[in-house]
Amino acid sequence: MTLSTSNTAPLLIELFVEELPPKALKKLGESFASSMQSSLTAQGLCVANAGYTVFASPRRLGVLVVGVAGQGQDKTVLQKLMPAAVGLAADGSASPALAKKLAALGAADTPVAALKNDAGTLFLDSVVKGATLAQAAQVALDEALAKLPIPKVMQYQLASNCEQPGWSTVSFVRPAHGLVALHGADIVPLSVLGLQAGRSTQGHRFEAAQPVVTLAHANDYEAQLETQGAVIASFAKRRAAIVSQLAAAASKIGNGVKAIDDEALLDEVTALVERPNVLVCAFEKEFLDVPQECLILTMKANQKYFPLLAADGKLTNQFLIVSNISPADPSAVVQGNERVVRPRLADAKFFFDQDRKKTLASRISGLGKVVYHNKLGTQGERSDRVAAIAHSIGMSLGGNNLAMQAQHAALLAKCDLLTDMVGEFPELQGTMGRYYALHDGEDAATADAIEDHYKPRFAGDTLPRATDGKQVGTVVALADKLETLVGMFGIGAVPTGDKDPFALRRHALGVIRLLSENKLPLSLSGLIDAAAKPFTTADSALLTHPLDALNTFINERLAGQLREQGYSVQAVDAVLGLNPPLLHDIPARLAAVKTFADLPEAPALAAANKRVGNILKKIEGLIPSAVNAALLLEPAEQALNTALQSVAPAAQAAFAAGNYTASLQALAALKAPVDAFFDSVMVNAEDAALRANRQGLLAQLHAAMNQVADLSKLAV
Repeated sequence: MTLSTSNTAPLLIELFVEELPPKALKKLGESFASSMQSSLTAQGLCVANAGYTVFASPRRLGVLVVGVAGQGQDKTVLQKLMPAAVGLAADGSASPALAKKLAALGAADTPVAALKNDAGTLFLDSVVKGATLAQAAQVALDEALAKLPIPKVMQYQLASNCEQPGWSTVSFVRPAHGLVALHGADIVPLSVLGLQAGRSTQGHRFEAAQPVVTLAHANDYEAQLETQGAVIASFAKRRAAIVSQLAAAASKIGNGVKAIDDEALLDEVTALVERPNVLVCAFEKEFLDVPQECLILTMKANQKYFPLLAADGKLTNQFLIVSNISPADPSAVVQGNERVVRPRLADAKFFFDQDRKKTLASRISGLGKVVYHNKLGTQGERSDRVAAIAHSIGMSLGGNNLAMQAQHAALLAKCDLLTDMVGEFPELQGTMGRYYALHDGEDAATADAIEDHYKPRFAGDTLPRATDGKQVGTVVALADKLETLVGMFGIGAVPTGDKDPFALRRHALGVIRLLSENKLPLSLSGLIDAAAKPFTTADSALLTHPLDALNTFINERLAGQLREQGYSVQAVDAVLGLNPPLLHDIPARLAAVKTFADLPEAPALAAANKRVGNILKKIEGLIPSAVNAALLLEPAEQALNTALQSVAPAAQAAFAAGNYTASLQALAALKAPVDAFFDSVMVNAEDAALRANRQGLLAQLHAAMNQVADLSKLAV
């Protein structure tokens, strides 16, 4: 059957491979399909919005693109040749240079009259033949494979044949064994990775009705593969089937039981099976004495099972598995999975029992043997620094009681790193510390602080709890993040580009959230200074790396966060330009600036404020702190001084009360006297006394206008 060069039909491309990495399969499938469609569109074989279907299973990547033409449209191209003075002889005929150029382009017979002479340059109108589907699809396939987000490339050898004697090496994510390329019912002659395209693929390893599925038409692919090959090729449909089966299995158990919600696990399991079959399994109830976080993690991480939670959120002794086979009698599959999970749970129970034989406090000395950073010492030294910072913050927030409790919690916070459970499951650090602290008899606030001091761990994560009204967790979380930030900035280990190995951006955002959302009366600069003190004797490197950069770094994160929330660049710059001491004040300041910016007087006042700031910057020496009314000779400066005497106290009172909007609105009354002042008063008068007095007046004006925000940032 020959390939049509004019008709449009669906194009199917499938690459059949050995089992693909499950955590990468979803992205691999999406990348392959979208790249194929984009390339075909760019080459004129399909329209820009051509629909396509993604296929991605453990052993295949595929795409079905609708409405693909057999050949692209011819294109008229205007090609620049050379200057007319070079290309044309005196009699208007083609020069040897032009004749040679036309011959090289395959247009030797083109008459000179057919060329375009535009502004002394010769051009040739030529028609470029549209690419055939075979050409375009080959380019698209090569590009799609080159762009795949492959986590790790494999190398394997192709066996020799008559056309390719000897062994040849191929690099790809996994060895490829088959290629399907169908345009409607026709095979497209493509080749890649040593494979030639055909119309046959393979079904499920064990359950296919026929092991080799021969496709009659591109549109039949998904249905044929499911009915004959027992494979649900669509990642999305396979995932939806798993979700449906999980819900149905939990519903049969009843009592409000439901499978744990984990999108990443669901994607990974979808990438492990070709036709899912959900089964119910169980383990001995005695294992429920172990913290459920341990059991859930081992079932999810090691076995890819779905734990079942009761209506109250507590773990049950039943779990769901997603099998890749559907035997008539599933008992062997169920028993096999129950047998496999039992040793894992037994290990978790053993670790839990062993860890509780030693208190967290008894492990403190062991932290001194664990290296934290070669320039910043051990985990023990780090814990001492965090404890000192926590004590300082605690004193500022709640006095001696909070300070002592936060210091104690900080000393215990990293001790669970030395336990067997956390050694096996690092994800449980903090969580296990809380369980062990409660077992040791520590109070709830201390135990919660040990777990919560890592929070917020990511965007949208919860903040530390205020257990029994105590902010121990918040204090230790702040201390832990500040110690990391100060330490790393102190030794010069700052983020560069997209590289942030110590997650300093995340720590900075955590500090911002802790301060702003908890409305803590603590200044950022004061916290940085307090966090630097424990380092001064331990690490002299900090003395040679100024920490001003850290303040700037955190403010940059804050500025980015505020812009993402919809605040204008000018408003954010205006507010942050003053380095407001309390971060939780910033939203109110931003709202006030927005309201002020809408006033008709705002543009003129912002421009005047910028002008005043520029004048004051150039002044050398001291500026008078008080204005001498006797030296105010001009009516305009007298009027400005009078207006200031009225407006400044009102603005200050509103500012002190936290009514930033009223504070800025009060400034509107200054527009007229400020405009008049600059229209008729020479600030830099020849008389030194007059000049100093007017400078003092402008300094008072500047101070009154820039309490809420640096209004000069609003000037256009």
